[in-house]
Amino acid sequence: QVQLVESGGGLVQAGDSLRLSCAASRRTFSTGFMGWFRQAPAKEREFVAGITWNGADTYYADAMKGRFTISRDNAKNTVYLQMNNLKPEDTAVYYCARRSSPNHSIRAWGYDYWGQGTQVTVSS
Repeated sequence: QVQLVESGGGLVQAGDSLRLSCAASRRTFSTGFMGWFRQAPAKEREFVAGITWNGADTYYADAMKGRFTISRDNAKNTVYLQMNNLKPEDTAVYYCARRSSPNHSIRAWGYDYWGQGTQVTVSS
């Protein structure tokens, strides 16, 4: 069983930055593909960014390219999401998730474990 705990959310103004963290409970974290998703009220959960087990490859949704950066530290069992130049439309609950498969996926149903989420609110 892998437990994921997100932190780092909060209330910020447009143009500000936040760094989200996701701490995993087990060493098997280092072998899985990790992703960040977000879900705004009345919207479906959407893919934000993903990273391979060794950090060699990263993937982003088009709306996040150039503003968000995903990274991981396997020694600390932690994945990060650096978010810069935040916009009001980035307001959502952000979730980290782990895939047992090493391959990239933007589909939420392709992930086996999820954190409880952390709220990000961006005011204009």
